[in-house]
Amino acid sequence: MNLQQTQWHNATLWMVRKKRDNLAMQIPEWEELRRLASQIKMHTLSHLDRYLVQFTDNAEANGAIVHWAKDADEHNAIVLDILNRHKARKLVKSKSMLTEECHLNPFLEANGIEVVESDLGERILQLMHAAPSHIVMPAIHLKRQEVGKLFEDKLHTEKDNSDPTYLTRAARQHLRNEFLTADASMTGANFAVADTGEIVVCTNEGNADMGTSFAPLHIVSVGIEKMAPNHSALGVFTRLLARSATGQPSTTYTSHYRKPRQGCEMHIVLVDNGRSKTLGNEAHQQALKCIRCGACMNTCPVYRRKGGYAYSYFIPGPIGINLGMLKSPKKYANNVSACSLCYSCNQVCPVQVDLADQIYSWRQQLDSIGKANKIKKIISTGLTCLFTRPRLYNNILKLAPVINHIPRFLIYNRLNGWGKGREMPPFAKESFTQMWKKGKVKK
Repeated sequence: MNLQQTQWHNATLWMVRKKRDNLAMQIPEWEELRRLASQIKMHTLSHLDRYLVQFTDNAEANGAIVHWAKDADEHNAIVLDILNRHKARKLVKSKSMLTEECHLNPFLEANGIEVVESDLGERILQLMHAAPSHIVMPAIHLKRQEVGKLFEDKLHTEKDNSDPTYLTRAARQHLRNEFLTADASMTGANFAVADTGEIVVCTNEGNADMGTSFAPLHIVSVGIEKMAPNHSALGVFTRLLARSATGQPSTTYTSHYRKPRQGCEMHIVLVDNGRSKTLGNEAHQQALKCIRCGACMNTCPVYRRKGGYAYSYFIPGPIGINLGMLKSPKKYANNVSACSLCYSCNQVCPVQVDLADQIYSWRQQLDSIGKANKIKKIISTGLTCLFTRPRLYNNILKLAPVINHIPRFLIYNRLNGWGKGREMPPFAKESFTQMWKKGKVKK
């Protein structure tokens, strides 16, 4: 483990968390906004069938072409068919976690389509052949010196020049040609407004606008849970999103796409991919309220110290633990242990998703799916036996200080997982109960 990198990553994410707190405290109605956003989300999800039909009707009236995809394979096939029908060979993309979920990039590349990520963080990772480590700041784990070395190799920039301004200009120059020569553009969607049929994309770089402004074909990939009933609801979400994500009052660009440019086409692919099943899961349906701000990651003590690659699901952190378990409990069960149950994620979530409660609920189900840790099961059984027998417990407690004098090698060995990176605290000579009985504790 790189301790210096861990400390830097932790401090960087905590700085973003503090920026979020500072802005939140400047809005007296912040908690009321969170409650309202949660209520709007639950209302929308409870009437999702109605809002999806309304959105589709309005989008088609605006001139967009709407497609429905039941899963990732169908989504990818639809996108490829659209590109092939337009003889498109190069696709420039704005960041989309849904396309990561569907593994769209490798699918298109295997079918002869060149895919260019236009978000700077995503482009850096694409050049490195790496996955995002954060849903909002995908390359947050990289230092500028690492990016400088990458650009030297891939973009032929000056040797040992890792100045952020210089690297940004180099990336801009590199991407400009990609925008100008792309046959098609693709964006995700932060929100889809039902009563207008429009798509809303929030970025800080303007890359989504650049892509859609030049290419004659615009494809939107959007999960069905991204519905917002109207602009009033949208206003609540946009007040919360950037403040929670990066500590900004708003993103630099909030782009509304309602209809295709003259002579061009706009296709919207509405994707289910398990969302309907999640909606029917009352214990975990609140995960669908998530607006992908990443605030739960920025505050999570485990994620901040371990980073996104410590998780097996492509979305890390508290929300990723829950989404992974909803996708495949047996496959992603190992992520459930990556939580201290500090409940900080619950406190910062802008739409009040009960993330920690859901993780605790998943933990209670591990044994039933055959994923409970065997050693922990043995320990739990032993502690249950101990804690349910007061006389045995008190007698063992009296003998506990003897451990302080046992040779170190008998305590710190491969059987002691806690002791691998920590010192065991010494046992007190007297327990609290003993001190209480002797009157040493003031009542």
